[in-house]
Amino acid sequence: RLEQGACQHYLHIRPAPSDNLPLVDLIEHPDPIFDPKEKDLNETLLRNLMGGHFDPNFMAISLPEDRLGVDDLAELDLLLRQRPSGAMPSEIKGLEFYDGLQPGKKHRLSKKLRRKLQMWLWSQTFCPVLYTWNDLGSRFWPRYVKVGSCYSKRSCSVPEGMVCKPAKSVHLTILRWRCQRRGGQRCTWIPIQYPIISECKCSC
Repeated sequence: RLEQGACQHYLHIRPAPSDNLPLVDLIEHPDPIFDPKEKDLNETLLRNLMGGHFDPNFMAISLPEDRLGVDDLAELDLLLRQRPSGAMPSEIKGLEFYDGLQPGKKHRLSKKLRRKLQMWLWSQTFCPVLYTWNDLGSRFWPRYVKVGSCYSKRSCSVPEGMVCKPAKSVHLTILRWRCQRRGGQRCTWIPIQYPIISECKCSC
C-alpha cells in the first residue's frame, strides 16, 4: 500500500501521501475527452469498487445541503467560541500563574482562578480543524469530499504572532478516473489515497 501511494505522484493521479503540509491540489487536464461518460457513473458498480472504504461522514455523491463553508462567518464564529475538546495540553495545564502583588514574593492563585486562566489561555490557542465540502469534479468518485483547513485569520498565541497551521493529515480511499493513450485511449476507475488535514496546531 505504501509503494502504491508513493508512485501516485509520478502517475499524475494524486499527490503522494506524506507529512508535507499544506496539501497541494492536482491540476487537471481541461479536455473533456478525459471525463467519464454517463455509463461509467453507475452508482451500484462504483460502490462495489469502493468496498468498505465509503465513509458517509467524509464522502458524498451529491453536494450535502448542510455543508459548512469557511466563508460562513456565523457558523465559523460559533465554532471558534466552542470550548476546546479533549485533554488540555500539558504546557498549559502546568502553568502556575503567580501574581506579583509584592515584589520578591510569589503568591499562588486559587485553584479556581488558576483553572479559569488555563481555560482562557487554552481557548485562545485552540486550533480546530474547519471542515467544508470540496467538489473534486467528475473524474473522482465520490465527487464530494469533506476536507479540513486551519483558521489562520487570527493569532493563536499570547502574545500574538503565531497562527494555526496544518499538523497532521489522513487519507481517504476514493476512485479516480484514469485514461491512458498507449495503444488507443483506455479509461478505468482506480482506487487512490486522497489526503485531508486532520489536525491543526499553533505554530510560527
